[in-house]
Amino acid sequence: MLSINEYININRPLSISIKSTTGQMYSLCLFARVLLGVLLMQSCRASRKWDYEPISLKTFTSDPSQLKIEAKIVRIRRGDFAISANCEWKYTTDESTMVEAYVYRSSSGDEADYKLLPWAIPKQPFYDYLDHYYKDVVMRTLSHCSNIPQIKGKFQPPWPVQTYVIDKCVLGEGDGLPEIAPPGFYKLTFNFSGTDQPTWGFTLVLKVTTKLW
Repeated sequence: MLSINEYININRPLSISIKSTTGQMYSLCLFARVLLGVLLMQSCRASRKWDYEPISLKTFTSDPSQLKIEAKIVRIRRGDFAISANCEWKYTTDESTMVEAYVYRSSSGDEADYKLLPWAIPKQPFYDYLDHYYKDVVMRTLSHCSNIPQIKGKFQPPWPVQTYVIDKCVLGEGDGLPEIAPPGFYKLTFNFSGTDQPTWGFTLVLKVTTKLW
């Protein structure tokens, strides 16, 4: 990637020796080119530098009468995949409701090769999770393709009891995911639990590759 100075030099005007108000005009032109260069580099930094292929998606629930969840991998077209899910949330959360999530990586995909990564949600109260990770990552990643609640400010119970739908979500179209991810196989486990509440969650396995452009 060109530095700002290299970008300016390549695009330097050929008529910088013109008199009258040339000094002011050149200063404005220089400022505009610097700003454009910064914006271009920022745009490059903001783009996701990895592609993915979902390998498997498994859900579980200890009590379908309180929470029923189904999810599947959808192939949109050759090389492009999405995730769809339906979650019938029928129970009321409280202070005992807990959430935890862990991410593992394997270079080979073998089960014994997976190593725990620092991208994790240590076991914590559901309401704490909503005020931080949910708003920072989940909302930003899934809001464009689902009916999940949009939280502004500190979450105020109750959590809505309803059916949540994720409709062909393409991971990476939102802005909540990391810009760079080393190639390999990634396994994400997500678990919910609570007193007199169902234990449920999902496990998602992805194959991540580096974008060629």
